[in-house]
Amino acid sequence: MFKHILLPTDGSPASLRAAVAGIDLAKAVGARVTGFFAAPAPTPLVYEHFVPVGYMPPEQHAEVIEKAARRYLGAIEQAAKAANVPCESVHQTSEFPWESILETAKRRKCDLIFMASHGRRGIAALLLGSETQKVLANSPIPVLVYR
Repeated sequence: MFKHILLPTDGSPASLRAAVAGIDLAKAVGARVTGFFAAPAPTPLVYEHFVPVGYMPPEQHAEVIEKAARRYLGAIEQAAKAANVPCESVHQTSEFPWESILETAKRRKCDLIFMASHGRRGIAALLLGSETQKVLANSPIPVLVYR
């Protein structure tokens, strides 16, 4: 069945729940997992709800990303260790997380992408888009959406 499962995360509770479920699946089928985080590219302005709220130099942005990656991927690593499932983690900066998810899955030879759906509806879905939807629409690799 599946031998290598990619677990993308954005650090949200829904992503963590999906990662834990993906680890449970990996344990059941004897697969290994790779946790993945695609960080937003640095911009001089910091936005909150589409409104600029401050300035952040690139060095500070890099530190924030490293800290977030350690926290988000660390949660996946801990869950995998507790389940005795082999786990690696990788993160990168990306303008388009869905593309990075697909590139990472291909490069690491994953045979399943297991990810969360946030279930956004209406205007939020239009404005924010859905990385999960973009992965589903473009992936040559099977995708399991956990909700």
